[in-house]
Amino acid sequence: MPTRLFIDGAAGTTGLEIRERLEGRSEFDLIILDDAQRKSEAARRDALHAADIAILCLPDDAAKEAVALAEGSATRFIDASSAHRVAGGWAYGFPELVGRETIANARFVSNPGCYPTGFLGLVAPLVRAGLLPADWPYTVNAVSGYSGGGNALIDRFAREPDIAFRAYGLGLGHKHLPEMQAYAGLAHAPVFSPAVVPAHRGMVVDVPLPLAAMGATVSLAAMRECLAAFYAGSSVVTCAESVPDELLLRQGAPASDGMELFITGSADGAQARLLAVLDNLGKGASGAAIQNLNIMCGLSETTGLRL
Repeated sequence: MPTRLFIDGAAGTTGLEIRERLEGRSEFDLIILDDAQRKSEAARRDALHAADIAILCLPDDAAKEAVALAEGSATRFIDASSAHRVAGGWAYGFPELVGRETIANARFVSNPGCYPTGFLGLVAPLVRAGLLPADWPYTVNAVSGYSGGGNALIDRFAREPDIAFRAYGLGLGHKHLPEMQAYAGLAHAPVFSPAVVPAHRGMVVDVPLPLAAMGATVSLAAMRECLAAFYAGSSVVTCAESVPDELLLRQGAPASDGMELFITGSADGAQARLLAVLDNLGKGASGAAIQNLNIMCGLSETTGLRL
C-alpha cells in the first residue's frame, strides 16, 4: 500500500523539486491541495491528518503551526525549515552523522541546512575522532547558488542581472549557527561568512584551518583517511583522494544529491582547508528530504536520488 504523503509548502523551490521527483513513484500517494486549499487552515489540517508522512517546506513559524495542526494524528514529519533543527524530540536528518536507524525510527525529522550540511560533513567526524579540537573558534566561508534564498532571491537575481557576488549575514548570528555548533560538538559557534553568486544551484563550503596556530599535529593524510573511513558506507557523501587545481560552480549545473569532500593544505602542514561541494537544492535541501523519506519508509536510501 503506498505511503500517503503531503508536501506542505509545495509551491516553494524545495517543495516543487520534491514534488517533481516523487510524482511517478508508485511507493507514494501524494495528497495535493489546489491554490485555494493551500491557504485554508482547515484543508491543511485535513491533509496533515490524512498523511502518513508530511514534508514541511515552509517558513519557520508556519512549520511550527503545521506540527500543531497535526496534533492528535500519527503523522510523521520531515521539516525542511530551520524551526526544529536543535529542538528536543526531533532527529537531525543527516543520516551519515546520526545513523540511519535514528532516522528510520523517528517520527519527527528535521532536515539540515544546506551550509551546515557541508560544514558538519567536514568538521564533525574530525572532532569526534579527536583530530581537531572542539574548543577552537572555527570560521566558515561559503558560497551558494541563489535558489537557496527561495523565490524572492531568485526573482531579485532575475531583476538585477548585474549582481556578481552577494555577501550577506553581515550582522552575524545566522540561523544556521546553532546546528553547526551543536552537531559538531563545538564549544563556540563558528564565524560564518555566507555569500551568493549568479548561479541557480551549487555550493562550496570552505573551512580554513591554521593548524600551526591551533597547536594541532594532525596530518592531511590522517584527516583524509578519517573522512574516507567515516563515509565508507555512503553512496551520497564521498571523500576525494586528491584536490583539483580549482573548484567551480557552473551556472547551468545539473541537479545532484551527492556531496564531495576535499582536504588540501600547505607543503609544511601549517595550514589546511576543508572543502565541501554540494547542490544546495540537492543534499542541501530536496535531495536530503527524499533520502530521509526513503529511510523512514524502509526503502533504499538512494532511490530517486541523482548521484
